[in-house]
Amino acid sequence: MRKTFRFYKTPENRWYIDLPEWQDDIAALEMVLGADTMLDKVSGYTDECLVEMSDAPFEGADIIRLIENLQQSIGGGNYLMETFRGTPVNQEMWLCEVTEYVFASLPEQIYVNVIQSNN
Repeated sequence: MRKTFRFYKTPENRWYIDLPEWQDDIAALEMVLGADTMLDKVSGYTDECLVEMSDAPFEGADIIRLIENLQQSIGGGNYLMETFRGTPVNQEMWLCEVTEYVFASLPEQIYVNVIQSNN
């Protein structure tokens, strides 16, 4: 699966993934526990970005690696983004069960490429 996703920050400084097909509570779409910090960094500290994501490698992608599977407890998993465009960031983040919804599994690695940031 390779798809582009829109992430946006609300006036309250809360990041969300834009998933129009999501049928459950919008609160589950909020990026928290490090994912929000990662989005601040990769968006250039703006309020929106488009991120191409895949569970298979592609040219120009950075890697977010699963470091702890939490499917049997709270859902999702803890991930680590070691670099962004060649610069060390070492950003840990929890990606919730929405990750499982998007990928139909909890990938060992997620490949990402920020293709647009809005200032």
